[in-house]
Amino acid sequence: MNSRINKILEDIWNKKKELKGEYEKLKEKYGFRIEGRKIIWNTDEVLKQKNRKKSAWDTFFTATIFEILSMPFIYSMIVPAVILDLFLFMFQQTAIRLYKIPLVKRSDYIVFDRKQLGYLNWLQKINCLYCSYVNWIFQYAVEVWWRTEKYWCPIKAATKKHWSHNWEKFFADYWDIDWFKEEFHSIEKFNWLKRKK
Repeated sequence: MNSRINKILEDIWNKKKELKGEYEKLKEKYGFRIEGRKIIWNTDEVLKQKNRKKSAWDTFFTATIFEILSMPFIYSMIVPAVILDLFLFMFQQTAIRLYKIPLVKRSDYIVFDRKQLGYLNWLQKINCLYCSYVNWIFQYAVEVWWRTEKYWCPIKAATKKHWSHNWEKFFADYWDIDWFKEEFHSIEKFNWLKRKK
């Protein structure tokens, strides 16, 4: 099935690929390359980063009262994030496998590369590690659930949304019952994962 909405969603996907290409150009600009999951900096860039590093004590003692007061609330989010991570693992190992939906690779979403920045002190690296985990676990969860939605309820919303996802192009238009029947419980479109890489 094709619709104008799907054409726009395809354009968005192509723009995402274009954006990825722009990120690739930054490697040369900032003097690094990626080998596996490791960032390799050129020597000049390593020295520049070390010279611009702020000490952990400076970071701690220049924090505002509001930043200090908010810390327990910020760090308490680790509890639901870890619980979500555990439940996502169980959900994928049971329901997702039973539906024959391709599993979401957690390693594609959980990225801890900020720790390799030489201009961050140990306190900033801990904060970045924490933020990376919490933000990426939520994105991982969203992908798991989008795939689940694609299987169980592949219908585009009729009302305004702030976000669209890669699977939405395989969702039936809100009013199209025939398209819905075609997509409901279908796993055929998950082959798209192989083609998009």
